[in-house]
Amino acid sequence: MRRAAIPLAFLAIAAVLAGCASEPTTARLVYGVGTALPGASPLWPSPPEVPRYAYAGVLTGEENFQVDGDKRGRSATFFRWLAGLDERDPHPVVLQRPVSGVVDERGRIYVTDASRQAVFVFDEAAGRLDVWDRAAGLRRFTSPVGVALGRDREVLVTDSELGAVVRLGADGSPLGLIGQGVLKRPTGIARDPVSRQVFVADTSSHDIKVFDDDGRMLRSIGRRGEAEGEFNYPTFLSLRNGELYVTDSINARVQVFAADSGSFRRAVGTRGLFVGNLVRPKGVAVDGEGNLYVVESYYDNLLIYGPAGEFLMPLGGTGSAVGRFFLPAGVWTDERNRIFVADMFNGRVVVFSFLGGG
Repeated sequence: MRRAAIPLAFLAIAAVLAGCASEPTTARLVYGVGTALPGASPLWPSPPEVPRYAYAGVLTGEENFQVDGDKRGRSATFFRWLAGLDERDPHPVVLQRPVSGVVDERGRIYVTDASRQAVFVFDEAAGRLDVWDRAAGLRRFTSPVGVALGRDREVLVTDSELGAVVRLGADGSPLGLIGQGVLKRPTGIARDPVSRQVFVADTSSHDIKVFDDDGRMLRSIGRRGEAEGEFNYPTFLSLRNGELYVTDSINARVQVFAADSGSFRRAVGTRGLFVGNLVRPKGVAVDGEGNLYVVESYYDNLLIYGPAGEFLMPLGGTGSAVGRFFLPAGVWTDERNRIFVADMFNGRVVVFSFLGGG
């Protein structure tokens, strides 16, 4: 009887100490975990040229959130460990194969992960990481690709295998599907908050399908081909200042359309083997100054073009070091003119700051 009473006593002490140490702690989002660098952050291009971009950090998952203070004392920690109550997970939640992302007005960063089959939500204000994996009812995501901000704080996620756009509430709860039975293989997505139209790249159909917020299909843009306004496996989308940018992947170019009418305006990029040419473009994004960012996945580069479509500079190269990528996928920007790159096979999102300059 005495031997059995010992662990019960420890459990009682641990419970008391744990109850006395329940003061809340504050976690903050820290960029650059695991990539501490001596001295100043890397700049591109390198001096003596005027730098335009600076390394701002990396997102990998749960480890990006650091607790500012742990109010439990050593005794409480010890007894919680002894009782098996310590909440720390030896296997932190991390990105596996990030594909694309978007940032909302509150600074929450949403990242789709094809391997984890979920959407990661880096919530800086709340100081926590959420993982949303439910697509419809109890059905889970199969192959989430694109993500965009919908109406009333909704989040829209394309799932290429489910063949639909998933509507999620601000808390990640499934609200319904868009395009089921109409979309074949949806990938990229963008929404125009002015016209309240949702643009979806239907890769297997070689077109862009346009829906309203209620899920009614309004029209389609393009068809299969190589001429202006035609596509060969379109993938990622971006929308800025009334223009829709479409990565026309197998045609090795980015096409730009008027978002309201769907009329062709111009193309950026040409097929080739020189730096600045495109081979297998994927992610596409535009910053506040009109600079265009295109992921060139074949050469593990982020290519940067000016507002007129002129090539400015590359960023990247193959590898896992800071500023290098391994099969990157999506790219997106935020209102702070930060550039996020889904460095897919390195399992991370790399963040750069645009410093301005011509």
